[in-house]
Amino acid sequence: MNKIILIVEDQADIRKLIRMTLEFGDYELHEADNGVGGLRMLEGIKPHLMLLDVMMPGELDGFQVCERVKRDARLATTRVVMLTARGQQTDLEAGTRAGADAYLTKPFSPLELIDTVEAMLDQQAAETV
Repeated sequence: MNKIILIVEDQADIRKLIRMTLEFGDYELHEADNGVGGLRMLEGIKPHLMLLDVMMPGELDGFQVCERVKRDARLATTRVVMLTARGQQTDLEAGTRAGADAYLTKPFSPLELIDTVEAMLDQQAAETV
């Protein structure tokens, strides 16, 4: 069974890089370019993992989206990996408070992305057995 991954990132080139990195894995990939669109998609696809940009235009940033995902009992098993260009301690703490499961600082390598995705999905699988 394919693992469902939702990529929520406002920059098309970064979404493309993520898609190209993950498309050879056994994943079903979905994309949204803002927080509101990402939340709307979540309800329909219930992803195993969400790759979520912190700084996005529009009414919801990544931290707010993450908080909503983590508060929704139907999405309790969804892992959230925050993506950010800002790797300061305050950003990491905000991500932790929002409930993020992991953090990747841009620019990240494709290998780093794959390792993080696989670790999150393995952890999730172990918890749902």
